[in-house]
Amino acid sequence: MPRPGSRVEEHGELVLFVQAGDGYPFYARPRFPGGRPAVADVARVRERQRELGVPEAFEWVHETTPDLHDVAVEAGLEVLRAPLLVLDPAGLPEPHPHVRVLGTRPAEVSVVAELAFSSPGTARGEAGAAERDAALAGAAPASTRHRHAVADLPGEGVLAVGTAQRAGDVVEIAGIGTLPAARRRGLGGAVTAALARDALDRGAELVFLAAGSAEIARVYERVGFRRAGTACIAAPPA
Repeated sequence: MPRPGSRVEEHGELVLFVQAGDGYPFYARPRFPGGRPAVADVARVRERQRELGVPEAFEWVHETTPDLHDVAVEAGLEVLRAPLLVLDPAGLPEPHPHVRVLGTRPAEVSVVAELAFSSPGTARGEAGAAERDAALAGAAPASTRHRHAVADLPGEGVLAVGTAQRAGDVVEIAGIGTLPAARRRGLGGAVTAALARDALDRGAELVFLAAGSAEIARVYERVGFRRAGTACIAAPPA
């Protein structure tokens, strides 16, 4: 996904994607196929990331580069092992009546996602519609080349959001977030299912996502996703 919007730098057995212009600060990953990074490669990329002023971030699939976990830890990084899931279309539920998929990104997508990820997990929390509306003051929609979904409930507004990004016939679903006060109502799963169905309708052959924990993965498993591997996300300790 990063290649169309970034400059590719090769550092030993690692490839660093440098964002061209404004946007998401991409990560480094092993050379594919067959890259086997060493501690020195990780240190070199971290130095380059600091020079560029971007996060010291690394991502890879554990099953394709299993040795990198221990290398990253030895290099001083913390590694999140996130369940990697692939859609089984037969498991998709019926569409939710109040979830919409859009080709533009309304301001609520960024605001709701930020509030959701500031309180990670699936437990209910305090942030809700009032915090959303306060953050929305002055916010504006943004153009995008991705697809977005919102759970927009009558009388309550947008409570959950998500994004799908595409490369060829492969779609990754990301940024699924529900306002903490609106959790445990099935909205995150409904948004995920809507994006997955939209991707299939638009010709995608493979739809996948990474979950932040086994608990979060169960939300996606309820709407047709199945465990396929492990996504590793590494960064310096907080």
